[in-house]
Amino acid sequence: MNKENSAKLWKVIQEAGDYLDGHLPGHPNHPNGRNPYAHIAICVKSKFNASYKDIPDNKFDEVLKYIEFLKQNPS
Repeated sequence: MNKENSAKLWKVIQEAGDYLDGHLPGHPNHPNGRNPYAHIAICVKSKFNASYKDIPDNKFDEVLKYIEFLKQNPS
């Protein structure tokens, strides 16, 4: 992903993390609460098999839609 799209995507990830802060269900491995920013980044990496920086530019819109899905469906 080019630097411009990577920066935009990181900002979207941060905003999604802010949105999910305190809304992720509890987990025994995270007694002090889950990190919503890491959750978004890990989910994106898992779905696209690459770090957000390494996803091709042509999938930018698809990644944005997936992050929106994660915001609406916290797990």
